[in-house]
Amino acid sequence: MSKPVHLSRRNFLRGFNKRGSGRVSPPGATPEGLEACTGCGRCVDACPTQIIRLIKDRPALDFSVAECTFCGQCAELCPEPVFAGRPQQFPHIAMIGESCLARNRTDCQACRDACPTEAIRFRPRAGGPFLPELDEEACTGCGACLSVCPVAAIGIREVEWERAHV
Repeated sequence: MSKPVHLSRRNFLRGFNKRGSGRVSPPGATPEGLEACTGCGRCVDACPTQIIRLIKDRPALDFSVAECTFCGQCAELCPEPVFAGRPQQFPHIAMIGESCLARNRTDCQACRDACPTEAIRFRPRAGGPFLPELDEEACTGCGACLSVCPVAAIGIREVEWERAHV
């Protein structure tokens, strides 16, 4: 069972959280790799969506700008062993909070329109706007829905993916 991560939107977007390393790192960046990071900023310059920021000389993602497209350019240009592999999802997924406009009887589907994997869908509801539903398996945690939500109703929560037994 996954546990929610308690983040304020501001701290999340700045790359700070109450657990772990205190940031949302680029995909493939490992805690050990971040120790080797020199803060050169090549990953910042390489990011086509411009969501990588250096916080205390370490890369962190700022989903208030855009989403991560998992292009891997940050890893390709990094001169240090910061990145391991090229994952296509984060260890977190979106979560839609109670302040969502649709849940409060105002039509809005901005998150659905922004989601590149169509992980957010809207279910019809009698007498009101459609309600958002998240397909957790389709969500990559890319952050596309966060920047477009007009009321900051979307956050993230960590997930622990089941590991295949070999």
